[in-house]
Amino acid sequence: MSQIHSLPFTTRVHPNLKQITERDCKRVAHFQAGHQPHHGKKHGHKHAEPQHCGPSGSSTCIPVTNAGVTYLADVGFGSPATTCKLLIDTGSSNTWCLMPPYKTSSTSKDTRKKFSIKYGLGDCSGDLYTDRVTLGPKLVIEDQCIGAACEADDMNGLDGILGIGPCDLTQGTTADSTNIPTVTDNCVQQGLITKECIGIYYEPTRSNNEMTGSLSFGGPDKTKYIGELNYVPITKTKPACLYWGIEQSITYDGQEIMARGAGIADTGTTLVMLPKKTFEAYCCATGATLDQTTGLLTVTQEQYGRMKSMMFNIGGVQYALTKNAQIWPRSQNEQLGVPSDKICLIFASMGDMENPGLCFINGFTFLQRFYSVYDTTNNQVGFATTEHTMTETN
Repeated sequence: MSQIHSLPFTTRVHPNLKQITERDCKRVAHFQAGHQPHHGKKHGHKHAEPQHCGPSGSSTCIPVTNAGVTYLADVGFGSPATTCKLLIDTGSSNTWCLMPPYKTSSTSKDTRKKFSIKYGLGDCSGDLYTDRVTLGPKLVIEDQCIGAACEADDMNGLDGILGIGPCDLTQGTTADSTNIPTVTDNCVQQGLITKECIGIYYEPTRSNNEMTGSLSFGGPDKTKYIGELNYVPITKTKPACLYWGIEQSITYDGQEIMARGAGIADTGTTLVMLPKKTFEAYCCATGATLDQTTGLLTVTQEQYGRMKSMMFNIGGVQYALTKNAQIWPRSQNEQLGVPSDKICLIFASMGDMENPGLCFINGFTFLQRFYSVYDTTNNQVGFATTEHTMTETN
């Protein structure tokens, strides 16, 4: 029987969202360049080679600490455990913490190695230790390799990062360029879980307070979704195939506005990034115009009243993004720098960055309405509806 353990997390909204589209566009640029895929051990293709710099080596990762939305988990290090608040990152695989708050204990062992990671908009470096890592009461990992960072840029008050990508993404972060087993690798190796599979569940925002969710290790948490999980294989189209790549088409009000194409599901991208022509067709259908303050689309109350659900066809299954799910939570308009009654939409254009091999990104604002599963063992991504799919929260 498969062992599944859940790790609760809080979802933090960046206090200044005025550059939300710019942040997402920078992340898109990294994806288009093929940097740091989320998975790959089960794939037949070769990933982009890590880029080395300096005596300790480094690899280029997609920046996450400046994202509009980040996911924070309480993780314990050592014995007795020191609890640190780590950012959950599906775009990298190293787990590390600032020192302090990380401190050595009876379970800590200095490997005498250095690590260095370049995150595009910042980097970190320090010493490598092995230590006990506590993700939950039944998810205690022994001898996990972690970084104790003495230097780290642009962390926005976070303690470190919990990297939940595969082992191959750690290559190049140490001088000898060897792979470092990830927390998921060691969970399987130590018999804590039997399958390299992660499920993510969100509760949509209802106020200015932090949202909550859970990350399951070992497989999907059946209590978090409704009906059946529908899986699709990772696309073979590059560069989408380097990440959690899927294929989909989109219809709006009965009209196809995006033909079937390859893109990715990504928790670290805040918005839903659409091909330029799809974006323009959506604007035409809704009457949306670009807001100069936020860079987001906006509609009037009257236009919102006429909006329809947007249908995402993934693997022959229709996933409805209701009109309420298509708007940014008005309770967070202050962070956007707009009036509380202004209606902003959650879509942005790929613009000149559009690539036939990666023409869309289903970001957080899409994923928070569904349960999503990232299955490295079977090389697939799954989706299901939840109790929040149709709720009117925005």
